[in-house]
Amino acid sequence: MVTVNTNKGAMAAIQDLRVVGQSMAKSQAAIATGSKISTVQGSASSWVLAKHTSSDVSAYNRVRESIDRASAMLDTAMAAGEAIMDLLDQMKSKALAGTQTINSAAVQAAPSADYISLRQQIGLVVANAQFDGSNMLGPSPSSASALGDVDGNNSITIAGADLSYGTAVMQITFFSHLSAPNNASTALGLVNGTITTLGNQMATWAAGAKRLETHRDLTTKIQMALDTSFASLNDADLSTESAKLKAAQTREQLATQAFSVANATTRSALSLFP
Repeated sequence: MVTVNTNKGAMAAIQDLRVVGQSMAKSQAAIATGSKISTVQGSASSWVLAKHTSSDVSAYNRVRESIDRASAMLDTAMAAGEAIMDLLDQMKSKALAGTQTINSAAVQAAPSADYISLRQQIGLVVANAQFDGSNMLGPSPSSASALGDVDGNNSITIAGADLSYGTAVMQITFFSHLSAPNNASTALGLVNGTITTLGNQMATWAAGAKRLETHRDLTTKIQMALDTSFASLNDADLSTESAKLKAAQTREQLATQAFSVANATTRSALSLFP
């Protein structure tokens, strides 16, 4: 049946052109951006999930940064602790030499001067054991703290220790000396006690450093898994999108021809009238 009021063929062709146009636009956007869900209109649930995953990936960068900072603080403290332990070893030798009752005043003076110099160096090490303005060995020791997750609900904290003179860890007092054998014996006891307590503190810090290292490895693995998940949600398959685009272009050409044929059919109604 030939009609002029309603051209069903043209209407069908127009509808097909509209669908094809939407398909082409989607494929062109995917090819241009490399993302199959560049807008929320494409797939709201996938878009929201991809954005949430992407934000977690970025947040884990902050977690890793905090772990790196805490590790650097702890490394600084441990390096200072090792330096102090070396000084303590030398002080022990000096103190032991000073305990000999047969020492003359001149002989006693030599290890005593060395001991005082070494003791003063410990104070300098403690004062200079700073990282970014924080000192884990000072009178009010800072703690090395790192984020535990992207929600900020957990953290890893390794406490510092006061290595000032006369504290629980640094038992050596500011005034300890070897001026006489009995003073040397007292100093030797303080040095030995400090070697023990500082060694225990160093072991605690070493365990904390291992904990931070393990947490950083875990964070890296989680971030890599999230990156993979985000890629599967977000990244467009360019070969597939290219094939879709070519198919849509072919359909567009066919729909355009169908539209022309439909219009030609309508014009043929004129031939019915002489």
